[in-house]
This record gives sequence, C-alpha cells and structure tokens, in this order.
Amino acid sequence: MGATSRAFVLVFALAASIHASFFLPSESSPKVESTVATADLQIRAFPNAPDGYTPRNTTCPSTRPTVRSASALSDNETSWLEMRRNNTIGPMRDLLGRLNISGFDAESYIINNAKNASALPNIAVAVSGGGYRACLNGGGVIQAFDSREINSTAAGHLGGLLQSATYLAGLSGGGWLVGSIFVNNFTTITSLLDNNASSVWKFGNSIFEGPATGSIQVLDSAQYYTGIEQEVSAKGNAGFNTSVTDFWGRALSFQLVNASDGGASYTWSSIQLQESFANADSPMPILVADGRAPGETLIPRNTTIYEFNPFEFGTWDPTTYGFVPLEFLGSNFSGGVLAESEQCVRGFDNVGYVMGTSSSLFNQFILNVNQTSLPQLAKNFASDILSQFNESDNDIAQYQPNPFYGYHNETSRVYRERALSLVDGGEDLENIPLQPLIQPFRHVDIIFAIDSSADTNNYWPNGTSLVATYQRSLNGTSADGGNLANGTSFPAIPDQNTFVNLGLNTRPTFFGCNSSNTSFPTPLVVYIPNSPYIYQSNVSTFDPSYNTSQRDLIVENGYNVATMGNGTVNSTWPMCVGCAILQRSLERTQTAMPQVCTQCFADFCWNGAVNSTNPAAYEPAYKIAPAKKSAATREAVSYSFAAIFAMAVLMMGL
Repeated sequence: MGATSRAFVLVFALAASIHASFFLPSESSPKVESTVATADLQIRAFPNAPDGYTPRNTTCPSTRPTVRSASALSDNETSWLEMRRNNTIGPMRDLLGRLNISGFDAESYIINNAKNASALPNIAVAVSGGGYRACLNGGGVIQAFDSREINSTAAGHLGGLLQSATYLAGLSGGGWLVGSIFVNNFTTITSLLDNNASSVWKFGNSIFEGPATGSIQVLDSAQYYTGIEQEVSAKGNAGFNTSVTDFWGRALSFQLVNASDGGASYTWSSIQLQESFANADSPMPILVADGRAPGETLIPRNTTIYEFNPFEFGTWDPTTYGFVPLEFLGSNFSGGVLAESEQCVRGFDNVGYVMGTSSSLFNQFILNVNQTSLPQLAKNFASDILSQFNESDNDIAQYQPNPFYGYHNETSRVYRERALSLVDGGEDLENIPLQPLIQPFRHVDIIFAIDSSADTNNYWPNGTSLVATYQRSLNGTSADGGNLANGTSFPAIPDQNTFVNLGLNTRPTFFGCNSSNTSFPTPLVVYIPNSPYIYQSNVSTFDPSYNTSQRDLIVENGYNVATMGNGTVNSTWPMCVGCAILQRSLERTQTAMPQVCTQCFADFCWNGAVNSTNPAAYEPAYKIAPAKKSAATREAVSYSFAAIFAMAVLMMGL
C-alpha cells in the first residue's frame, strides 16, 4: 500500500471505532453438574521466526531439507508416535476405568496389553469448520475431553479422552481452536476463557475493530490496522507474494494467539519445540487446507487436500504425494531439492497465516459484511483491502515459491506452478478434517468427529461433511480422473435427508460398527453434531463478535453436546463411549466384546436404515433446558469524526 492507502486504512480503522464495543458485566453460565478450573494461561510457544512476520533467508542445516514421498510417515512422526502411544496408556486406563463398562475390567485389559501399545486403541479427534461457532462449540467438546478441567473426570463426564488421543485435527474455525490451544502451550479451554488471566478469546470486538486492550479504543484500533498493514507490506517487500489471507491471518492472531502484538514471530513448526509436544504429552495438532488449481473458482470434490502438522506440510493424495519440512516452507525447492545456491527460508509458517489458510473466509465475511451491524466505514475498510486483489483470488493463500514445483510431474496438478494456491479446508464440503486421520499409515481406530457445520437453513449440521468424505473414499486408488482414495477407507454414510429424518444429526451416532463390511481397515467414526442442549448455538458463521455471555454459553453447550448433558440425557452414553474406544482393539486382540457394549452398538450405531424423503424444516428443541443468562448489551460511544480525522492526519505525519 502507498501513503494514501495507508491513510485510508487508518481513517477507516478510526471510523470503525466510532461504535467501539463495551459490554455490561454478565453472570457466568453454570455448567450442568460441573465446574471448571481457573488457571493462568501458560507462556506461549516459541517466537522463533527470524524477523517477526517477514520470512527471511537463513543458513541451511548440514543435511539440507528436501521434499519426501508420501509413501510412509516421516521419521519425525514415527519417532514421536513411539512415545505418544506409550504416553496414552495411563490416561486411557484411567478413562476406561471411570467409564465403568459393566462386566469388563477395562483397566486390566489396558495393563495386560501395555507392552504392545499398537494393540491398544488409537484415538483421534476432528473438529469441523464453522467460524466462531465451530471454535466455541468445539472448545466445549475439548473441555469435556480434558482431564485437567475440574470435575471433568466425575461420573457422567469424559475427561481424559483428550489425553488418550494421538491426533487432534482442526479445519477453519476448528483450526482456530486447535491452533489457539497449541500455540499457547497446549493450554486448557478454561484458561483461554479466563477473563482475568487470558488476553485471548476476547471476541467482544469484531475482527474488523481490533482488540479492546486499552481504555482509548480509538488509538488501539489505529495501531491494530496500521501494524497489520506494515507487517504484510514488509513480507511483500522481502519478495514474497501476499494475499488477503495475510491480513486475515494477522487479524485472527490478535484473538487467538496474543492480543498485545498478535504473535507475529510464532510459527506452526515451533510447536514441535514445546516441552509438552516434544515429550509426546499431547496429541499431534493437524490443520487442513484445500488446493486450488490454476483458473479454478469453485473447488471440486476431488481437489488435493493438504495438511499442516508440526513437522511437515504436504499431501497424501496421489496427485502431489509429498511433504516438505514445515520449518523451511518458503524456500525455493525445485524437483524436490534445494539447490546448493539457495538459502533456507524460515518464518514463512507463521501461526496466523497457517490458521488463516485453513479458514480463508475473509472474502465471505466481506460478501456478508453488509448484513452485519458494523459501521459503514468499517465495511469500506474491509472492501478497500479486497480491492487490491483479483476478485477470483479473494479466498486464496499464496504459497510462493511453490514447494512442489517440478515434483511428482506425472500426476501433480501444480508441478508447473510457481505459486501454490490454498483455500479454506471446507470448500470441498469435507468440513470435518478426516482425511489426515484415515490415512492407513496412521492406523487410527476411532475418530470423534465434532460437527459444527451450518448445513441447514438455520445453521445446524446435517451430515454433509461425512457424506463428502465417504463419496471421496469410493474414488479408486490412482490420481487418474480425480480418483484420490489412495488406499483410504471410510464407513458407509447415508444421505443428508436420512440424517435429518432419522435424527442422526441430533445425537451422537456411530458409523462403521461392523468392521467386516469394509475391505480395508476402517476407523469407527463417532459423529457428535452440534445440537441445542442449554443454548441455541446455531449462530451464523459470519457473526463477527460475541460478548462474554454468548461465548461462554456456546462453550457450555458444547460441553453438554459431548457428554449428552453429563449423562443426564442418556445415562449409558459415557459407558458406550468406552465401548466405542475399545472395539477395534478388542478385535485385534481377539477379546470378546462385553455384553453391555453389544447393547451400546445397538443403541448408537447407524443400522443402515435410509429415509431420503425431503425433511421438514429442521428446528431442534432444547435437550435439557435453556440456560439463564444476563442480557449483555452493546453501547455505542460517539466521537467527533472531525477529531478522528485530525488524529489520523497527525499520526500519519501528513
């Protein structure tokens, strides 16, 4: 941007603050038969980027980085898994013991097989996209799964499932949740929500207004926007292409990473340096994005799906079929190698940029911004940013140089492209990030699929994501003609009308209960859809702000979604979760299934019934009762526009 553009940015930012948001105190929402811990937010991940948000050339390690084939797990992940699988034994033994599976000594089963961790359940959790709705509803589910939360290990609760999991995948809004947890050193949801100790998850101000970190909101907004503009410009001036996602990712970071400076120096690869991850005391976080081929404006269902994990970036799909060390993303790879004349770039994998890539909804916010209550000049500011980019590129993240340039030329769709274009991971309708978790090399037994999608007219899920993943799994074993299954297997899924007509989107449902129905090893999928237990959590994906009461109630509702009201809606649910966790492991060890588990599968498994008639409008009722909440209100604070403009001129030195 030039000086004139920067002036516009600042004026728009200041003007947006005319309606600065302040919220009246509201009572905290009570957890159904539960309280949560209040703990200080842990020190954040390592700020290891060499120059803030700007990637820089650095000296390469003695073993120069290369692109590896996706024909196996990386050596790093393999070594980490050896520790992680063993580290899940204790939490899994405790969890299954508490879930009290009648007639079965789960603790002894785990202990007796502890010397062979591969015989034990391999658990993954996948959190769907859906903006703040997905972040908060998914946050409630993770809170329910986390044994560090007070009372989460009481009867009817599921605390310890997170500690027993090997992988935690997120996409778009679910990726915000996963990223925020791990960048803040695998912290708890309660810590992120703590209004006293935490500077993150302050969603009262919209992302267009900036964080309310000071008493003079106008100045905060000015610094917020000019700071973002300067950081993105510095990246461009260093020779790297920028896109709308750079602005989007930097803005997200102020809410998810660090409200004071947005964590400009924090990288996704730095997660591997955290003690909790390095010691395999936490699951592996994975984010997902979709590839967009040159000239495409709509994302086909056979698009290439990419993943970011702390070690690598790449894809298992037989199109590109390769991974690059994430720490050196941004380096000029060609044909899978880095020429001796090339230096190693570091700092490209900024955490906000990675989270923004998985959730490149900025264009959709802009398209819907006129439907919000934001001031007109705030809307003008957002449109001003978009005007700098081609309309067809509003939703992309630019990864240039393309790490897969000249790689896997036989099948890759991007081997000739100097830039790799990525978009929101849910644009292919697979809004739950399941692809990384069904890869045969990872041997996942069970996936808890948390669905906060807005599939229906009033923003509830209807199984669309599971349907899309199932359909993709039927597409053969080669890249020819878009066949991308490549050895993955997924359980049979009915159509969306059946989900609604049979109520499969109102309660947890197991898919893939009979493993003999598939030719290849297939994980059991425990589908947990967003549903109103104590709060109508079906807020729009494009709602840009949430007061503390709304935020906490959506999280609270998510806790109840995971636990079925702490077992009050169905008292067998916690025990049946234990049965689901054990099923594939019991088959491997040829151990008889407990009788109570047989009944659980009868109650919770999809039985193959189909009703594809057009359903009535889906308007679910409360499963428990609406929670009481205070009516938090927004109050506008008026400022003289002339004074604001004068301040902008002074600050710009014009």
